[in-house]
Amino acid sequence: MPGGPTLPTLCCFLLWVFTMFHKGQGDPASHPGPHYLLPPIHEVIHSHRGATATLPCVLGTTPPSYKVRWSKVEPGELRETLILVTNGLHARGYGPLGGRARMRRGHRLDASLVIAGVRLEDEGRYRCELINGIEDESVALTLSLEGVVFPYQPSRGRYQFNYYEAKQACEEQDGRLATYSQLYQAWTEGLDWCNAGWLLEGSVRYPVLTARAPCGGRGRPGIRSYGPRDRMRDRYDAFCFTSALAGQVFFVPGRLTLSEAHAACRRRGAVVAKVGHLYAAWKFSGLDQCDGGWLADGSVRFPIITPRPRCGGLPDPGVRSFGFPRPQQAAYGTYCYAEN
Repeated sequence: MPGGPTLPTLCCFLLWVFTMFHKGQGDPASHPGPHYLLPPIHEVIHSHRGATATLPCVLGTTPPSYKVRWSKVEPGELRETLILVTNGLHARGYGPLGGRARMRRGHRLDASLVIAGVRLEDEGRYRCELINGIEDESVALTLSLEGVVFPYQPSRGRYQFNYYEAKQACEEQDGRLATYSQLYQAWTEGLDWCNAGWLLEGSVRYPVLTARAPCGGRGRPGIRSYGPRDRMRDRYDAFCFTSALAGQVFFVPGRLTLSEAHAACRRRGAVVAKVGHLYAAWKFSGLDQCDGGWLADGSVRFPIITPRPRCGGLPDPGVRSFGFPRPQQAAYGTYCYAEN
């Protein structure tokens, strides 16, 4: 067409449009220069309570001057907690986790973080950030603990906890509030519970395997959600999470009151077990005992690995509960916990 653009001019114009588009989209090719941090092969690191965990962070090459900053992304709080900062030669720890954290330093490009004596609260998302004053980079990793989720309510009955009381209740039972991913994992393993409970992120949910009218209707199985709730005003149960034990749980038979149960455990160099202790012993040590026993919160429970007719009558393994009998009722043995 007379007066129209020539083919070379049109090609140059299209190339310019393509280049500008990819710059606007943040195409890595529009930012020349080295990318110092290597992407992790495994983004999820599995561990358990009491272990030593290593979160890998490796440089492909080192910039002339840099620092590496490790932090933990706190769920539901929209903040990061500083753990450790290093310049490759010296490192400084911060906060309660910083005292148990160190650099691995397996070689000159190694910026991996080692956490000793892993605790329940260490689970979560971590960030390794390279700061070189020009173009900062970071990689994210998740520390996942093997554990068990258990629903919890106090002796007063269901739906008594606001968020902060639920958090404290789990900690008092050798646990912490479970995350959504932990509750989901427990649901896939068979947790079916009709009472809603707080999670660490501040949401309220409950897991249903067998859909039924009193549990949100007869829809599909899944994790039912009440969504985010008012942490001070709204009241629900709690879903707690615990992991492997440093000690052992054992049963003391008898017809004991709660105070006699405490005395019986003390005579054996132990304490009355908490609810989290019993669930961990059931999950990780295979504790199977067809006898109700006192626990430290005043409840009576027993763990079943192999279901049988006269041990609670339910078809699936689990920790059965007799609720909260009167403390003066001399009718049960006790479960004790002793550190190794």
